[in-house]
Amino acid sequence: MSDDYGYDYEDDSPYGTEYGAGDAEGSGGDDGAGASRDGGRGPERTFAALPPAHGRGFATSWWGRAWLQALEDTALDGQQLKQGRQLARKGGVGAVSVRPGRITAMVRDRDGTAHRSDVLLQQLGAGAWDRFLDMAVDRAGHIAALLDREMPPHLVEDAAGAGVELLPGIGDLEPECTCGAWDHCPHSGALCYQVARLLDEDPFVLLLMRGRDERRLLDELQVRSAARAVRLGDGGEGGATGDAEREVRGVPAGEAFAAAGILPPLPAPPSAPDAPGLGPSLDTETPPAPGIDPAALEVLAADSAVRAHRMLLDALAPGHEEQPLPVELTPQQDAVRLAADARPDARIGARLAAGSGRPSADLDAAVRAWRYGGVAALAVLDEEWAPDPEDLGRARARLGEAWEAGERPALRASGRARWTVAGADLQLRLDRDGRWWPYRKERGRWVPVGPADEDPAGALAGVEDGAADGVGVAV
Repeated sequence: MSDDYGYDYEDDSPYGTEYGAGDAEGSGGDDGAGASRDGGRGPERTFAALPPAHGRGFATSWWGRAWLQALEDTALDGQQLKQGRQLARKGGVGAVSVRPGRITAMVRDRDGTAHRSDVLLQQLGAGAWDRFLDMAVDRAGHIAALLDREMPPHLVEDAAGAGVELLPGIGDLEPECTCGAWDHCPHSGALCYQVARLLDEDPFVLLLMRGRDERRLLDELQVRSAARAVRLGDGGEGGATGDAEREVRGVPAGEAFAAAGILPPLPAPPSAPDAPGLGPSLDTETPPAPGIDPAALEVLAADSAVRAHRMLLDALAPGHEEQPLPVELTPQQDAVRLAADARPDARIGARLAAGSGRPSADLDAAVRAWRYGGVAALAVLDEEWAPDPEDLGRARARLGEAWEAGERPALRASGRARWTVAGADLQLRLDRDGRWWPYRKERGRWVPVGPADEDPAGALAGVEDGAADGVGVAV
């Protein structure tokens, strides 16, 4: 039987049985994918001719590059391989047929002469497929990766540990071409370069070459997954402890080091959006479940967007890797942070005030402090610490030196580490790091009115005119 390109699919292959066919678990004869290396008349996928690959590599995925590495390690004539790469780059490869054990395409030379070119790859035997399927079922992440058209290094590593080599190695890609060349000629080389592009998009192409099409593979995985669930439900081996142990996995260091030569470089970091994304609206006609407050959920969703945006900006900032880890907030501090970032309405503000351990009237001052300096500013608002005599002496000297002669305001000590401007509702507070924070009395309460400054005169500058900063939260 011939297809539209004149491929004869009933030709006899000189190659023997499948890889792994002699395993005790089964032989190639009952595998159902064809007993020879070229796959006989097994399942087939045909891919339309790809456009020329000007200005781009032939493989971006690590498994696509591993495929090309096997080709380049196998070919004896590098010049012919270079010609094949040029043919593929100029679009000389026609539609590609992929079957178990064989890939085929018509490849045209620069003068228009067409040659049928085939590359053969040993199929996996029934025993090898059994081991691969058992391994994949035991690790749900492998199945998820395949469905996402990914082939993570640890999947290949785990398969190799089960005695199943998925990726080809040196000598595994056997060429056949009507041009009569015995080594990888330009036509078979061009075919392999084109197939690397197909592998980038879909690793199931490689699995089909090894003997299983996607539908059959997923059906068998589903059957085995169901059987495994039944065994676990009946108290069989591999219970919850085993599952938990299997979930705690990573990429072995040796595997990561070995893949360094074929992994592509990391992409450039993405640019940060100008503003956080908008949260969802939960104002629907469907009433909420008992105990669910949609307005509170909207606040939390909006807060998550703000925090994610801030974390991204921090991660993209130069020197981010040298910054200390952020301090973990207490629930009371986080309630203040949420009120400062989310700007909630009065009802949600009252709930946050309760979460912060403050009366509603005091949450406004805490929010102001947070916006000026986070945890450090909140500590200055809440705590009154006692400097030791040496620190106190340095603070008094700094106050004496901060203003020119005759410009220093009249300051009187108002407790420990606090000085109030006589005749004005202004105050300076000293923190444990030697920084000065400006405060003003409003409606009988001292509230922060600016960020910290190393200079006490600088801290008071701009707030001595009595103008309020106007930041706060509705409570």
